[in-house]
Amino acid sequence: MSRPGRDDSPDRLYTLTGGRTGTGPDNPFDLVTLVVAESEPAPGMQSEHAAILRLAVLPTAVVELAAELRLPVSIVKVLLCDLLAAGRVSARHPQKAAVYDPDILEQVLVGLRNL
Repeated sequence: MSRPGRDDSPDRLYTLTGGRTGTGPDNPFDLVTLVVAESEPAPGMQSEHAAILRLAVLPTAVVELAAELRLPVSIVKVLLCDLLAAGRVSARHPQKAAVYDPDILEQVLVGLRNL
């Protein structure tokens, strides 16, 4: 059984990223960062860049893009940095859940138990 991205030729992955292996400390992407395409794929664009733009019409997590492209997350992050620098995608982190007052949660729990 082959594993997506893991069994790909290292030469192919090297070519996809232009030899870059990291994205730097200012990388805005982690596994759950939501990516949204800001433009359509352009003629002559690298096929993986175009695929990302087609997949990210709606907010899509980096890990989902990697799974769909069958590429390692680290490679997808490098590709996303290219697209972000070109202004073709935007990135945002999912909103964190609101922190509620424990007393209110306790009152809700008591109310539910009384039903």
